[in-house]
Amino acid sequence: MQDQAPAATVSRLITYLRVIRQFEAVGLERTSSEALAEASNVSAFQIRKDLAYFGTFGTRGSGYLVSTIGLRLREILGLTDVYDIAIVGMGRLGQAITDYPAMGEYGFRIRGMFDSDPGKVGLEFAGIEVSPMDSLPTLMRQRNFDMGMIAVPSAAAQEVADTLVSAGVRALLNFAPVVLNVPEGVMVEPVDFVASLKRLSYHLRGKPVLRHAARQAT
Repeated sequence: MQDQAPAATVSRLITYLRVIRQFEAVGLERTSSEALAEASNVSAFQIRKDLAYFGTFGTRGSGYLVSTIGLRLREILGLTDVYDIAIVGMGRLGQAITDYPAMGEYGFRIRGMFDSDPGKVGLEFAGIEVSPMDSLPTLMRQRNFDMGMIAVPSAAAQEVADTLVSAGVRALLNFAPVVLNVPEGVMVEPVDFVASLKRLSYHLRGKPVLRHAARQAT
């Protein structure tokens, strides 16, 4: 059933888990599809439809145990395992990723850092020394990286992806604003901040921009 779930459903499951964690933080023991829907900004029908892909979660009329649904969501999303990550590109973005506090809470563990700049090789971030790119295959055999984060300029992204895939990495988070060509069986998740801004600009087109009006009023 899990393989049949649409990508949009999986994205919403991530939102549901974020809400459930908020419920756990305030000590809530039981919730309903209506309460979960309101906090997730979707309909209760959508909640029930999404969860139905993965079996039964609660009891009709009694709702869901927060601890149970939280565990089930983590299992479905694969978050009960630990994933070792290699970051390639230790510029400002790569360094910022090492400081992100929530990764460890979900079992994501940075185990390697790589850069082609001799000035960065040997530096240490979050207790891990930056290694040269040509050492990646050797360290892959030692540490078995599950995921790779690509935080390099666009021109270098495909070469980095090829190196990671050749070393055996099968899941890539790509921060470079380019489309990567990878073999079948390799998953690429793009992260493009400018593309997100473009989507926002689409929704704003033809609408008055408030800051312009504010300038005119002064």
